[in-house]
Amino acid sequence: MNPNKVTIHDIAKILNIDSSTVSRALNNSPRVTEKTKKKIIAKANELGYQRNDLASNLRKSKTNTLGVIVPRISRHFFSSAIAGIEEAAFKMGYNVVICQSLEQLEREKSNIKTLLANRVDGVLASISMETENYDHFEGLRKRKIPFVFFDRHCNIPNTSSVLLDDFQAGFDATEHLIFQGYKSIAHFSGPKHLEIYKNRFEGYKAALKKHHIDFIEELIFYSRLMEQDGIDNINKLLSLPIKVDGIFSANDVAAISAMKQLKKKGLRIPIDIGVVGFSNEAISAVIEPSLTTINQPGFEIGTRATELLVSQIMVGNDSFIHEKIIIQGSLIERESSQKIKETIE
Repeated sequence: MNPNKVTIHDIAKILNIDSSTVSRALNNSPRVTEKTKKKIIAKANELGYQRNDLASNLRKSKTNTLGVIVPRISRHFFSSAIAGIEEAAFKMGYNVVICQSLEQLEREKSNIKTLLANRVDGVLASISMETENYDHFEGLRKRKIPFVFFDRHCNIPNTSSVLLDDFQAGFDATEHLIFQGYKSIAHFSGPKHLEIYKNRFEGYKAALKKHHIDFIEELIFYSRLMEQDGIDNINKLLSLPIKVDGIFSANDVAAISAMKQLKKKGLRIPIDIGVVGFSNEAISAVIEPSLTTINQPGFEIGTRATELLVSQIMVGNDSFIHEKIIIQGSLIERESSQKIKETIE
């Protein structure tokens, strides 16, 4: 007999007992005597019976499954966040289904359909760079499926989110460059409509203002912050009549490719130009020179987002909680911005 296909009816037939009694025994019902329970459980173990939790949960309109949508699993922050999500979900008795949008709106919409098909109890999402219309998330609300945004969030009323303090992180990154003696600082920003990049940009501007450095619009470069964008931004920057001696990039990917291009152009990092990235990708610590960056506590953000979502599921589908949790990042100082140290040596 195939263990994967053993049913309570098979156990009942072998033991000559009603299948309802077998079901009660396997669910530890007090209506079945201990002697009978032991006999049924022993036979179930002998046959390799596996309880179908999914079918059981579906009957209760609950699957104990959470859906997760991230832009790219390969990014360090998102892989760390997923680790936190899975750890918290496991502790609370939930399984996880993971989808990635690859920064595409249509793929994100398809992710939502996939999760609905899997009958998830709730959704954790970090939206794509293309997402400006949020109707697909409103569709979750109509179906009374709770959702929580993390890292990147939408301007949907009465939704919950777990976010990094992007304004403070942008401020800290820029002020660090200023403290190191850099005075003409460019900023590589992401798409204008995404709140995380707006907030990092506002932090950049606030640091310039605090230290009485003029804000220059021409030193702001908007892109999707991919590898090629870092190269293109450097080419544009070096064609300007303005001499730039510092760069704050809103992610590490663009920062690292920018550094490679700067070196190709014969510029010395950090003596001629200092660079600070964002996200603390694994490669940022091993490139030459190593990249100063903002660390995002992905594991903590994933854990807190999962706890918040499960609390909403437990409250019930008719009630959506509006709660925003802000988590602080931290600056990791490395060689790419240590102008003072290089000058002294």
